[in-house]
Amino acid sequence: MQTAVQTNPTTNTDTFPIKGTDYIEFYVGNAKQAAIYYQATFGFQWTAYRGPETGHKETVSYVLEQGKVRFVLTSALHPEHEVARHVAEHGDGVRVLALWVDDVSHSFSSAVDRGAKAALEPHILSDRDGEVKMAAIHTYGETIHMLVERKAYQGVFLPGYEARKNDFPIKPVGLKYVDHCVGNVELGDMNRWVKFYQDVLGFKLLITFDDKDIATEYTALMSKVVSNGNGYIKFPINEPAKGLKKSQIEEYLDFYRGAGVQHIALATDDILFTVDTLRNHGVDFLYVPDNYYEDVLDRVGKIDEHIDDLKRLNILVDRDEDGYLLQIFTKPVQDRPTVFYEIIQRKGAKSFGKGNFKALFEAIEREQEVRGTL
Repeated sequence: MQTAVQTNPTTNTDTFPIKGTDYIEFYVGNAKQAAIYYQATFGFQWTAYRGPETGHKETVSYVLEQGKVRFVLTSALHPEHEVARHVAEHGDGVRVLALWVDDVSHSFSSAVDRGAKAALEPHILSDRDGEVKMAAIHTYGETIHMLVERKAYQGVFLPGYEARKNDFPIKPVGLKYVDHCVGNVELGDMNRWVKFYQDVLGFKLLITFDDKDIATEYTALMSKVVSNGNGYIKFPINEPAKGLKKSQIEEYLDFYRGAGVQHIALATDDILFTVDTLRNHGVDFLYVPDNYYEDVLDRVGKIDEHIDDLKRLNILVDRDEDGYLLQIFTKPVQDRPTVFYEIIQRKGAKSFGKGNFKALFEAIEREQEVRGTL
């Protein structure tokens, strides 16, 4: 099987309209310290808080924002709480991929009627700033999709949260929005979850990569990308493929102890500024050898950026029929080698950097070898 692009996606229509990513919630061991990391390194502004000081006695949550990106970092205050159990099992990781919708009740019932497993029935949260309707359905692993209807709410985030701001200067790094979120699932489960997004949410299949597309001498994986109708939500789904050594997907599944979100791609309009600033803030990125840049312009053609700047910052570049993209990948941002980030700038390109797969996966393998997990 070779790479296949879905050129006529009209067979799928959205089960319900999705206006974008509302927020991404991480369950973490220490939300306060994690929030400081994202503020100091990634340049997020602290905008809201919920915890004992606001009357919530079970968990603490810090809301961080930059551009249209909204992260929620949540920790448990008691060891028997579900959040604490999740962290003990998976380490710091994504629990909620929240989708912004116009009508929660309709969206939830439509998804359940099409086969979704309910995680949280429709309900209303309210305070003096209005009300938010929410519900949730299960997806791969312990990840859930929270459905959020907030047109009747004027507050800072959700009822129960209070506005907060940083106590120290923050330098935003130019992050604009969530470009895509990648999920890792067990061998044999990729097609099942792709079918879930097609059948339940009406997503279309954008592209398929097989183990010939995403492979090195030692490891391989397979991936399919699904998207909603307006293209605001894109979910690549990965599964491991047979190789001589343990693939990055297998390593993730071992350390995360199951399926989950592997990485989040954050878009920028100026990747040179964003990556330069992130590096100066202490963010670690995967390393690609200098010889990658020797013939990259022969492969991708003319670009606006100077190749020396890309080489200095270790930024990758690839082209498709619509334009080109620039991308770079961080190392894992917690002790377990699980969740990491992609910084991406699209200059017309709608693809996912297939031409960079080999260089990227060799870089990941070098990190696996250092950890002794290859």
